[in-house]
Amino acid sequence: MRDFKVEIKNLEKCDKEAMAIFEEFDNGIFPEQPIERVYFHDVKTFLKYITPKRFELLDNLHYNGASSVRALAKLLNRHYKNVFDDVKLLEQIGLVEKDEAGLYSVPCDEVSASFKLAA
Repeated sequence: MRDFKVEIKNLEKCDKEAMAIFEEFDNGIFPEQPIERVYFHDVKTFLKYITPKRFELLDNLHYNGASSVRALAKLLNRHYKNVFDDVKLLEQIGLVEKDEAGLYSVPCDEVSASFKLAA
């Protein structure tokens, strides 16, 4: 499984972090295991994408393994279209993947999310 981090950072901080990573690459320093990241510019945007229903979907999909949207909707007792829309959005940001058989899964064991509170 892969390491996946979700962070709340503004564009300037993201750029600084990317430059530091590129500098390490230039110096021949590579991470042991790649870390995938998704950044949101504020908590409000994060909560728009990672809603309680989507978190429940991720949790169930990870626990139960690869599944079709229909089976997931039945398991969650939700309408197919709503689950489909949520799965597609989570797929776009990398938290869900679709395999060759058309089943969806969560490609990581852990998602780390961090944000700083206002001073």
